[in-house]
Amino acid sequence: MNHWLYEDGVSFPFGATWNNELQGFNFSLYSKSATRLEIFFFGKDDPAQVVFSFRFDPLKNKTSTIWHCFLKESLLNGADSYAYRADGPSVPGNQFDFQKLLTDPWAKSIHFPSSFSRNAAVFNGDNIGRAALGLLIKRDSNPENFSGDRSPKHFHDLVIYEMHVRGFTQHSSSGLADSLKGTFAGVVEKIPYLVELGVTAVELMPVFQFDPQEGNYWGYMTMNFFTPHHLFGSTTDPWELVKEFKAMVQAFHSAGIEVILDVIYNHSVEGGNQGPNYSFKGIDNSSYYLLTTDLQHYINDAGTGNVMRTAHRVVRKLVLDSLRYWASEMHVDGFRFDLAAIFTRNDDTTVNLTNPPILEEISMDPILSKVRLIAEPWDISSYQLGKKFPGSSWAQWNGAYRDDLRRFVKSDENMVATVMTRIYGSPDLFPEEAPFNDKPWQSVNFITSHDGFSLYDLVSYNNKHNEANGHNNTDGSNDNFSWNCGWEGDLNLPSEVMDLRKKQAKNLMTLLMFSNGIPMFRMGDEFLFSQNGNNNPFNQDNEISRINWNRKNQFSDFFRFTKALITIRKAHPSICRGNFWKNDIQWFGSNGGQADISYFSRTLAFLLKGASLNDDDFYVMINCYWETLNFIIPGPAAGWKRIIDTSLSDTNDILLFSEAPAITDNQYAVKGRTVVILQRGNI
Repeated sequence: MNHWLYEDGVSFPFGATWNNELQGFNFSLYSKSATRLEIFFFGKDDPAQVVFSFRFDPLKNKTSTIWHCFLKESLLNGADSYAYRADGPSVPGNQFDFQKLLTDPWAKSIHFPSSFSRNAAVFNGDNIGRAALGLLIKRDSNPENFSGDRSPKHFHDLVIYEMHVRGFTQHSSSGLADSLKGTFAGVVEKIPYLVELGVTAVELMPVFQFDPQEGNYWGYMTMNFFTPHHLFGSTTDPWELVKEFKAMVQAFHSAGIEVILDVIYNHSVEGGNQGPNYSFKGIDNSSYYLLTTDLQHYINDAGTGNVMRTAHRVVRKLVLDSLRYWASEMHVDGFRFDLAAIFTRNDDTTVNLTNPPILEEISMDPILSKVRLIAEPWDISSYQLGKKFPGSSWAQWNGAYRDDLRRFVKSDENMVATVMTRIYGSPDLFPEEAPFNDKPWQSVNFITSHDGFSLYDLVSYNNKHNEANGHNNTDGSNDNFSWNCGWEGDLNLPSEVMDLRKKQAKNLMTLLMFSNGIPMFRMGDEFLFSQNGNNNPFNQDNEISRINWNRKNQFSDFFRFTKALITIRKAHPSICRGNFWKNDIQWFGSNGGQADISYFSRTLAFLLKGASLNDDDFYVMINCYWETLNFIIPGPAAGWKRIIDTSLSDTNDILLFSEAPAITDNQYAVKGRTVVILQRGNI
């Protein structure tokens, strides 16, 4: 060990790093514009009482644009937390305020004092005692490990379940102890339920530390990219929270379920000019954020007040360090990148669709190249779905699949040809021919997500009902492609309307599971959870967003249907393939001839052959017309069994092949707004 390197600290790694041999911490922070930097230390009992401070000497404690120091633990007077103050020139582009305590962007654990105040970071004045602090962690004293952990890998059987940690178990009906509701530990208690349902991956909505006073219940206003959100723990100890998250991941893996994190690197909670000064702004504003050419305002392509400057080398390092931390230290299996089109922004705010540095670095990283990478390939000013998005090996949320399947099932005209493309794996977006050579698994197919109506609300409301959000129902998308089945909402609901809603929901879920690509659905859809028509409950930490588990009993028939559907999907690798169906697919019209793609057509059938994968055949008949139509089954009827008919009730709507009735005729009367699927064994 070259101890002389630690007399004044070293530049890397960023953050506070414990050195067991020297019994002290190395601190490293990037700021090209700061001219004065100090670090303040606080005791456990009083977050306003400074027990030690250190002022960086630019001649000794700075290398190029990186400030660094090494401090023996014996100097810190029992401190367990720290924060910075920074000062610099008052020129356009800078947001220095030496009165503000600033959280280390690379802090691995955050402490919120009981007197924490967002307003103290917004308005003028000192925020000491009211600021979030980074914790000093002796990593050597953290003995837990993942020595027995094995990350599951799913391919044709991948079924993604989008979940909000708090909303999943916070409702009084969850059956959990109050101390576990809304926590990582509470999610662990529900893993047997997810195993019963059959999903093989969970996509957790944001779990990074977000501002507890900003009002975004969903968590899309990140404060720190390394720390689990403190309110998701059953413990109040910040480092025990990290262990609780690790235990949750390990429990998922033991159950054969992958863990994917919804991550937000496109913007931060600090917002625009009037937003709080928590960290990035006060450390080096113009490095971390994209600004207008006059350096006076923030680019707002994320719709949240700011955009991270991901073309900058230090911001790229922040993102990659964070991703590696969650993949290596926390053992998560993949990431879904919110508004990933922001990653294509150059420093001059133009769009780079050729080789954005951050996408290349993530894709080529030896750790990150081995995990799932899923993009939401758009932002409010750039739509890059499919081949437009430069992350060539990434999967993508397929918003076109969502919209087109919704329109088709609610009987819109001129949708048959488009839906054929979506079911096939969206080759128009992910071209299978050279030079693209894309794959159908790059399409993450979904009908619903957190952003929009739940499945039940999609078939129960023509219009959004977001009054509770406080924006006069102006927030949330107006383009929902929903249909209420003839009755808005649930008040005095006729039974025949409810029956139709269930059938429409079954139709949507069935087509989702019988499409090539990766299926995803949101928590609660398996038993028709409702948000009362709210399609944007981002600020609703209440009954609107919390899963009401009573509906599992109320809609036990739909839960049974969804569970069986997932079982069928996972058992047949011919449905979700590594490549497109190509010669194993034949498309038909209801008359057994060519598919009718005319403007007013609302019917489609297809034969998916499984022999090439030693699998069974499926014949899928879709009638989105409102009256019964006879569908001709090509070839002899012998060997076919009816496994799904969404018009049937009780337990006959879905049956395993061994239990299903045989087909004796070469035509089948498919009721209006119904999907029927036949299965034939290959011997």
